[in-house]
Amino acid sequence: MRATGAGALALLMATGCSAASAGEENQQGKKGSALALYISPANGGRDLLPGHPIRVDSANGALTAVTVTTKGKAVPGIFSADRTRWRSLRPMLADTQYSVAATTAAGSARSAFSTLKPKSVYNIEQIIPNKDISGLTVGVGMPIMVSFDKDIADRVSVERNLFVQASKPVEGAWHWFDNKTIAYRPKHFWPAHTKVRFTARLSGVRGADGMYGVKDYVRDFKIGRSQISTADVLTHMMKIKRDGKLIRSVPISAGKGGVTKYHTTNGIHLAMSREPVTVMTSPDAGPGQAGYYSQTVYNTVRISNSGEYVHSAPWSVGSQGYSNVSHGCVNISPENARWFIDNTLIGDPIIVTGSPRVLEPLNGWGHWQESWPEWLKWSRLRAAETDSM
Repeated sequence: MRATGAGALALLMATGCSAASAGEENQQGKKGSALALYISPANGGRDLLPGHPIRVDSANGALTAVTVTTKGKAVPGIFSADRTRWRSLRPMLADTQYSVAATTAAGSARSAFSTLKPKSVYNIEQIIPNKDISGLTVGVGMPIMVSFDKDIADRVSVERNLFVQASKPVEGAWHWFDNKTIAYRPKHFWPAHTKVRFTARLSGVRGADGMYGVKDYVRDFKIGRSQISTADVLTHMMKIKRDGKLIRSVPISAGKGGVTKYHTTNGIHLAMSREPVTVMTSPDAGPGQAGYYSQTVYNTVRISNSGEYVHSAPWSVGSQGYSNVSHGCVNISPENARWFIDNTLIGDPIIVTGSPRVLEPLNGWGHWQESWPEWLKWSRLRAAETDSM
């Protein structure tokens, strides 16, 4: 996550706003002496760039009050420890008018200005985990995945305004997969029973030349108990551990191999969906063609985008625990499948070992397939601890 801080500024709340652009007001004091009270942006500024804070500095005594308003509402800011400086907590919004009033014992100063109307705006298209996940309680491997509706060119500005707070702080980082897709994961799996809040403070944040965010987003979710399943295609067994203790051993039949597509992918998968009924069809053969199949399966847990599931397979019960006969899925008995779908959270790690075919990081939610140094290569701000909640 991104740890936030006020630097040398004390967290003393006042009303204020955010803004940018150079400028200052230096008015006369009560007895004609220089007031030395500076406001940036300067009075009368027009078409100013969003994304910068409003600042007030006093060179002649402490600030007694700073008030910033926009659209009739006060916006919070913070004073320095000696109250000679103030800045807004948030950057200026696009296409917005601001008024600033600042006071010291020697006098007062005002400034009014406005920001430019952006050529275009961007929004978040999807945040996972989403509300479709029951209760928003997820497994310890769950990443935060964000998709934008426009290409993001200024990745640094956007990433520095994505915040993760956790009740049990972790080391983590964001990772850009392309110009529209970014994901966050901890260095190690989340601690069990952690509360997490993701906040995207994108209003006024530049995404590309002339393109700014106009909306903030918040998503709260919980990490459940730790449950990690390890399916060994060589021993034909899946061991399920909850909070570090073995709770179930399940005979399996994995991909039969022969060709790459019939090997179960090796690596750290995550439970992506729980489906009572799934119709599985051959990915590269249609009806009447060699290798075609279409089969209805029950109690399935999806673990990749290449068609892999842990699912009920009554037809292969005789092979489960002894040999691999599937097209790449992890076959288990109907009884074990009912138990597994009922006891699996979205985001639970399901680790496959012993297969020669490696899970790709972008095959489903295979983000844990990248080492920590590899993950950090595609972060603009690198790792940081989460803020506490």
